[in-house]
Amino acid sequence: MNIVLLSGGSGKRLWPLSNDTRSKQFIKIFKTETGDFESMVQRVYRQIRCQDPNATVTIATSKSQVSAIHNQLGMDVGISVEPCRRDTFPAIALAAAYLRDVQGVSEQDAVVVCPVDPYVEQDYFGALKKLGERAADGAANLVLMGIEPTYPSAKYGYIIPENKEDFSRVSMFKEKPDEETAKTYLAKGALWNGGVFAFRLGYMLKRAHDLIDFTDYHDLYHKYESLTKISFDYAVAEHEPHIEVMRFGGMWKDLGTWNTLTEAMESESIGKAILNETCENVHVINELDVPVLCMGLKDAVVSASPEGILVSDKAQSSYIKPFVDAIDQQIMFAEKSWGSFRVIDIEEGSMTIKVTLNAGHQMNYHSHERRDEVWTVIDGEGRTVIDGAEQKVRAGDVIEMKAGTPHTIIADTALQVIEVQIGQDISVGDKKKLHLIPDRKAKHQM
Repeated sequence: MNIVLLSGGSGKRLWPLSNDTRSKQFIKIFKTETGDFESMVQRVYRQIRCQDPNATVTIATSKSQVSAIHNQLGMDVGISVEPCRRDTFPAIALAAAYLRDVQGVSEQDAVVVCPVDPYVEQDYFGALKKLGERAADGAANLVLMGIEPTYPSAKYGYIIPENKEDFSRVSMFKEKPDEETAKTYLAKGALWNGGVFAFRLGYMLKRAHDLIDFTDYHDLYHKYESLTKISFDYAVAEHEPHIEVMRFGGMWKDLGTWNTLTEAMESESIGKAILNETCENVHVINELDVPVLCMGLKDAVVSASPEGILVSDKAQSSYIKPFVDAIDQQIMFAEKSWGSFRVIDIEEGSMTIKVTLNAGHQMNYHSHERRDEVWTVIDGEGRTVIDGAEQKVRAGDVIEMKAGTPHTIIADTALQVIEVQIGQDISVGDKKKLHLIPDRKAKHQM
């Protein structure tokens, strides 16, 4: 299978766990067989590999998510990076060009496109394979997956098929309706439009060339910012005469709010949490190293992270976005390709951060003009390169870098460092990336 996973932008509806760089698909809430926790993107990627170990998986995403994807999935997954947001049709056109020109996929091959974050079981991926096989047969230029509705939802668009066979020609598309209108759609055998479809790669490239003037992937990438924002449905699906829909009746959930997300949790809490016997239908996700105690709560969600603390009635949690939009705060936690960082303390003139580097990785070689830095190694072993000079470091070592001094740290083992930034104008923009001497490069930089 050739699969393109569409990975959306920043998310506010799962604050305080999601933020401008950490979307919902990267939050680790699903318990694995080993007792660890995995994220939505890790779960979907694992399920794809279980269905087809040789699948070509490409994630279409923004620059801000690349580090988190590498952190959670490794360096082997293909990534089609959107220079900026231009909606789903430009993203799919860019991914199609990436598949042909970078990955070497044949224009005769079928490609399946789906969101990166559905909550589904393994039968969904069997259906994706079937969808791709149908597209490869060539009876239709575009084959959609229609989700059999479980209730008249106002959250989804609808596909109305001509009949109730497993595969049917599409009669029409309908926008997100109100609940009463949705009931009339269901009476006509309508299916939810879950944003899943398949096509032959050559077909999609032709449609892209019909609507966009470009030569190849690299040309399209450089022109991307000038493209018109338009969805795939408006640009392609609603104008395609040779289009089919395949019914899917398995479990499918869109975990876009705290209310729906907690329904998928296997336990009532993640992290340090105590719920007394008077709590009913309460879920807690705590990323802080302090206990959360809940007593007498009903139908509530409690979430704590370095970004903030949410205590909400589950139904009310769906209306969180405008309140979070009004919060002006810097990113307090982020996953990088080399590890992660968490802001511990912010004072006037200083910031303290806990940095975790994975073994064999390093920060990029860089300097700062307006701040000094002090690293205290608290666990593991590695090497620093300060102004070109390499030095071994281990737990207990303290390293000082004055403003303007090039520096990096390399993790020979898993490495934890407390970084103290000192200056009157501390900002993420005060960072100049430099070239490290080639023979001192570690496995990955970011």
